[in-house]
Amino acid sequence: MLIERYRAGARPVYERAADHGRMLPEGLRYIDSWVVDDENLDRCFQLMETDDPSLFDVWLQHWIDLGDFELFPVINSAEAAARVNVRWGDKQGTGS
Repeated sequence: MLIERYRAGARPVYERAADHGRMLPEGLRYIDSWVVDDENLDRCFQLMETDDPSLFDVWLQHWIDLGDFELFPVINSAEAAARVNVRWGDKQGTGS
């Protein structure tokens, strides 16, 4: 999970993406992204996937001038539950 904080707002980021695409190196896959819904639109959470974390350094060279980035390896909730030896069973997703 990559967290971006846009230094000069969202416009320069979206303009570059419109002109050049995501500029992902081969082996780094974009899954989806979410932007904080406020008047600034200045924080984006991107889910990306790779077998080679060093590819993030390559990708960031295209964007580092527009924002500050935090990168976190993530796993899904089911895997986290398994790691702490909790079985969710049929109640998963029901709020129970």
